[in-house]
Amino acid sequence: MTEAEKIVWELLRNRRLDGKKFLRQHKIIYEDSISAIKFFVADFYCAEEHLVLEIDGHIHDSQKEYDQWRTSVLNELGLRVLRIQNHETHFQETLLAKIRKSFLKSPPSNHPPHTPFSNPARG
Repeated sequence: MTEAEKIVWELLRNRRLDGKKFLRQHKIIYEDSISAIKFFVADFYCAEEHLVLEIDGHIHDSQKEYDQWRTSVLNELGLRVLRIQNHETHFQETLLAKIRKSFLKSPPSNHPPHTPFSNPARG
């Protein structure tokens, strides 16, 4: 994990944020256009909120198109993506407020809950 991811993990682990269960380095399984099974590894994932948190460092400046495509695939799976820039992790209260603001007020009605495979060693 990067330093920024470690900061976020300390804020999220053990249901520290509003009792929400977040998993780290979580596989999100999907099927591509030729029916091949593939996966992304989400930095953090909360099934209850259908939420993926991605911590973006400088490399993401050069891969914006890929990140947009990845976000669209995750959205098609009924997941929402919140991108957090590395520098945002230095302002913990603001960061927590940003994550809380992304929480659902009620479950989405048009998508069943996505339950990607999990790695029991993480969480």
